[in-house]
Parts: sequence; structure tokens; C-alpha cells
Amino acid sequence: MERIYADRKYIIIGFFLLIGLLFLVRLFYVQILVDKYILSANNNVLRYVTQYPARGLVFDRNGKLLVYNEAAYDLVVIPQQVKNPDTMALCRLIGIEKTEFISRLQKARNYSPYRPSIFESQITRDSYGFLEEKLFLFPGFFVQSRTLRKYTYPVAAHTFGYIGEAGPEMIAKNPYYRSGDYIGISGIEKSYEEILRGKKGMKIRVFDVMNRDKGSFRDGRYDTTSVAGIDLYSSLDADLQQYGELLMTNKKGSIVAIEPQTGEILCIVSSPSYDPNLLAGNIRKKNYTRLLADSVYVPLFNRALMAMYPPGSTFKLVDALVGQQEGVLSPDTRYGCPGGFPLGNGKKVGCHPHPSPTDLMGAIQISCNTYFCRVFKSIIDNKSYLSTRQAFESWRKEVMSLGLGKKLGIDIPGELNGNIPTPGYYDRYHGKNRWRSMTIISLGIGQGEIGITPMQLANMAAVISNRGWFYTPHVIKAIGKSDSMNVAYNTKRHTLVDPKYYDIVIEGMANVITGGTGVIAKIDSITMGGKTGTAQNPHGKNHSIFIAFAPVQNTKIAVSVVVENAGYGATWAAPIASLMIEKYLNRTIKRKDLEERMINGNLINGKQPESERGQGNILPD
Repeated sequence: MERIYADRKYIIIGFFLLIGLLFLVRLFYVQILVDKYILSANNNVLRYVTQYPARGLVFDRNGKLLVYNEAAYDLVVIPQQVKNPDTMALCRLIGIEKTEFISRLQKARNYSPYRPSIFESQITRDSYGFLEEKLFLFPGFFVQSRTLRKYTYPVAAHTFGYIGEAGPEMIAKNPYYRSGDYIGISGIEKSYEEILRGKKGMKIRVFDVMNRDKGSFRDGRYDTTSVAGIDLYSSLDADLQQYGELLMTNKKGSIVAIEPQTGEILCIVSSPSYDPNLLAGNIRKKNYTRLLADSVYVPLFNRALMAMYPPGSTFKLVDALVGQQEGVLSPDTRYGCPGGFPLGNGKKVGCHPHPSPTDLMGAIQISCNTYFCRVFKSIIDNKSYLSTRQAFESWRKEVMSLGLGKKLGIDIPGELNGNIPTPGYYDRYHGKNRWRSMTIISLGIGQGEIGITPMQLANMAAVISNRGWFYTPHVIKAIGKSDSMNVAYNTKRHTLVDPKYYDIVIEGMANVITGGTGVIAKIDSITMGGKTGTAQNPHGKNHSIFIAFAPVQNTKIAVSVVVENAGYGATWAAPIASLMIEKYLNRTIKRKDLEERMINGNLINGKQPESERGQGNILPD
């Protein structure tokens, strides 16, 4: 019996020792290893301040700083800690009405009474100075550092894009973002968001009941450091971009310039535009609303990527290539032009007076409508195919291989496909297989249902100068100090047209400049290939279009220019394109009279000065 009692005693003692040991281990864990329990108990005096990293900088191709950061501050509120604030005083400090104050505080309370919410975003450094002095009067409010995007030059707004607060959908989709975080909304700010944004950090600060900062909690043991975003090195030429936007003053349209050998975008102008600084900081919402409401100039619309135009006579180059590839056209093919291409019933596709008949090179030089209607008809009526439909499908496939009618895949959001019509479209419009070459003859001269973006036009010029290949156009050439780049932008894309067929087209484009419809674009000492175009516009005056590349051998730049409601391609688009080429290759302009006329030309309302009509040797297109 005594042994049983002795055993029971040891069991009880062991049990209590075990309980004691468990308490000691738990106490050690709580007090020594995991101070987060202490933090939780002291939430009323601790503040978790997110450390937002500086976004990556953006440079141009020559190392010029384009986009940088400036110190800014967010006024943040924890609703539960707000006790009888001097509402009017705070309203005066940040420039809002009392009703707005109440609305914002309620919105923050609805989000969470205990978690911080941004009350006023991106306060400038100057305004912060006044707020900092009075902040102790407003318990529950504090300031955290941010950065504000600034732009060295007021250009390329559509390319840079802007940043704004992450919305609920993005927060729900990506755990990195929290309420009050900023994210790229458009432009390269959006497409390179993960690279530019960096990595957030966290600091835990101790505050007393008077809202005074008493320093880091436990000497910053639990703080994490933010990591700045990575810099981007763009392919843009800042000087060329500024010059292009100057030339497009008081005009609607676009300029796109590409380096054909690399696919790097040298400039991308959409006009009318806006100063990108207008959409930076706490003035963004007000200015965005104003810009969005502008239905006359539509400055937020990126015409270079999103506007689709009939390419007009610039498309004749495409049919010249496809016709040769299909075996229905050769450099020696000659067609006469009786003033137009007959459609029947006394109707015709008109053409301007010129020597006739002409061969392929001459037809490109003088931009003969009749010639290229006949070329297109021979492609679609090609007896090598069993039907019109098959011939058309082959034509369409070859056309699209030049980068037309589909997104190129550039690194700026918002690019549209353009349009090369499908057989299904004509089936719906005319009845299945009830259409023929004469039904769609307007495609032969770049009219009808064809829609091409200015970016695609510039790329088409690059393709021709390269004799049948291109790199996907892109505006970022390097990420960080390395030359790392998306492999998609380092992969050659070849067309379905044999390289041997490009030489005659390039020679014809050179003749356009030396003695054809684009003589106004001629530059001394620079060989250039070009093609004028006039896009029909059912809503008003036709659009002026021009594509070009230079020099003809070892090409450095390919350009497209579209000037809306400006008439012939030779009148406005061609001079602007030639000035852009001269600026890029020579870095200076000798033709000051032409430059002044282009800069001062005001076509924003579709008006063309009388003095600009009929420029001597300029031929209609």
C-alpha cells in the first residue's frame, strides 16, 4: 500500500512539474521569441507605417532623364483614434470643404475603424511644411512619405502613362496591393509596373497620447526596408519627341518613328496631347476629369496606337509586294491609265493626270490608282486558285504578315488590331461567295474596309526598308543596367513576301522623293524612300498620310505621319516626316521656312490656309 501511495505522489509531482514546464516554455515564447504579442497589446501606441519605395526612373536612349520622383506625403487616418478634431482647421490646411471631410472620414470608417486609410494623397513638399507644424492637434491623423512622379519634359504623356490608387478589383486579385497603394494605370507605368514599383517595407513607430513620434519600436528590430524600383532605359529620343510634338502643334494626328534594325521606337506622338505632370499627384483626379470631358480635342486618346485610318495610297506598296509574290505582277508589267479605273455604269475610280502607260516603278512614283486597281484585280482573279475566296484568303494572309490587321505586341497598353477584312465580312454584306474582285476593288488603293494604325504604318515602312523582316516595335530597350529585354523584342519576324521583291518597291519609293508625289520631302545629302497617301474621311476633309525611311541603304529611321483633315499626303504629312528625318539624322534643320510653316500651321478645326493649296510641283495623291 505504501508503494502505491509513493508512486501516486511521484505521478502528481511529475504532473505539476510538467504543467510548470509548459508555462515556462510558453512564457519564454511570448516574452522572448515573439514580441508580436506585445505589439498586439500595445496597438494603441504603436503605428505601422508602410515604407513605399521610389519607383524606377526612366531615361531616353541617350541617357537623358525623362521620368523621376519628387518627395510627397499622404495624410493617413485611423478613424477609431479621431477624437473631436478641429475640422475647419484641418480643412483649411489641406484645402477641402467640411462636407468632403465628413465624407472621407466616413469612407475610412467603413473600410476599417482600426486600420489606416489615406485621407489626402500625394501632398507636395511645400504644402506638407504647413501641415507638419499643426499635425499634433489632430489625433488619429499622421503622415507617411511617398514619391510623386515628375517629368523633365512635358511630352510623351500617352507613352509614359500615369499612376493612381489601386482599385478593389486589383487589391482582390493581387495580394501585394493594399488600400492606398499606387499602381500604373496606363502607358509603360502599367506595362512595367512590377519592375518599376519596387518592394514595400514597414516601420513600427511608437506614439504617445499627444500623437508625438517617440521613435522606433525596439530600435527597429521588426522594421523591414523598402527596395526601390528598377530603372528603365527607353528607346525614345527626347529631342526628336519634343520636335515631333512641336510640329504637331494645333493639329490632330500622330507621328511614329522606328529604328528598323532594332524595332526600337524613337518617338511616338499623339496630338492633341497634354502635359504628363497634369496627371501626377493630388491634382490628377481634377485634371483627368477635365481632360476626359474634352470632346473636341480628345487629348487622352492615343491616336498612334488606337486610331485606325484607311491607309490610302501607302497601301499600294503592299499590293505591289503581294502581286509579285503571287506571280501576277513583275517590274515590267505595264498598264495604261485613261484617267481612272472603270467600274461600269459610267462610274470609275478617278486618277490624276500623268504619263501613261507606266510600269511598276513608275506607278509607285506617280501613285497611279488605275495601275493598282488592276494589280489588285489580278491578285483576286488569280486562276491558280479555285475560287475568289481562296485567292482573297491568300492575299489577306500575306498582307497581315507585314504586321497589318493585328496587334504588333508593343510594350505600351491600348494597341488596337486595325482591320484587314475577312471573307466572312463580305459574305455577311454581299451574300456568301457572291462577291468578286470588282466588288472590293477599293482595297487595291487602300480604301474601303481597311483600317491601319499609325504604329502599323511606321512598322510597314520599317519592314520594306529591311526587305521583309522586322522586330516587334518597343519603347523600352533595357531594364536596369543590363541589356536584359523581353525575348519577344529580340526575335526577327519575317513576312510571307520573298525579299527579292522589295528592291523594285524601294526604288519606286526613292523616285517618289526625287520626282514623284513626295518631292516636297526631299532632303539634300539624305537618300529617302517615301510614299504619300490620302485617306478618305466620310466625316470631313481627307487625312494626309506619309510613310518614309532614310537613308535608303543601312536605314536608321522609318516614319509614319498622319495629319487629320489636312488633304493630300504631300501637303502636310510629307513635309513633317522629312523634317523629323532631317532632325534625327542631322540633329539640326536647314529648311527653316518649311519648318516654320509646319509649326505654325493650324489645322485643328480642319481648315487649311489658301496659301497651302496647290504647292507647285506637289502632285495629287
